[in-house]
Amino acid sequence: MRESMRHVLRAEPRWPALLAIVTTGLVYGALPEELSLGPWWLLVAVVSALEVPALVLHQRGFHRWTQVMGFVVSGVMTLFEVVSLAALVRSLPGHRETPVQLLRSAGVLWVSNVLVFAQWYWRLDAGGPHSRDTRGSHTEGAFLFPQMTLEGMRGQWVPRFVDYLFLAFNTSTALSPTDTPVLSRWAKGLVMVQAAVSLAIVALLAGRAVNIM
Repeated sequence: MRESMRHVLRAEPRWPALLAIVTTGLVYGALPEELSLGPWWLLVAVVSALEVPALVLHQRGFHRWTQVMGFVVSGVMTLFEVVSLAALVRSLPGHRETPVQLLRSAGVLWVSNVLVFAQWYWRLDAGGPHSRDTRGSHTEGAFLFPQMTLEGMRGQWVPRFVDYLFLAFNTSTALSPTDTPVLSRWAKGLVMVQAAVSLAIVALLAGRAVNIM
């Protein structure tokens, strides 16, 4: 009983991840209509319709179903981002977007890229947030965070959403995970996809917009 209460007290709060989901939907709504998948409010409506039952399942202890719903939410956000990026790339030869619109669209997709992949890393690493909370320590996972190698923190430190957000930000900015080595194959694949998307956004879209201004 005492061990169970300690895990509850150490459980990671879900509001940072929820804030990232809401921010992704709101940022996505800033895209021009011709580049977005449906009306500006569609992504917010879809993820809200999925996240509300996921929160109820989490509160009632159905953590496996909560995890499944979380994967669906992340998958939907990824789909919206990929469709919009493809639409923006297709629009380049026709010069249908003004330089300002290109820069704004590139910025929206870059921010979305960071938030979406932060969600994936957070949901997948070491079995997900609930599994990490249950163990109470983080000594193995898909990523080797610096805190996992420090003597004073080894076995006592657990990554939170902000740690995965920092990892995703670095990957999109430097096109590499910088201070956090990637250990598992699935994580290496996701990091490569995120870096490739960021490279396409920054090099192809933002660069083109600056050149034609």
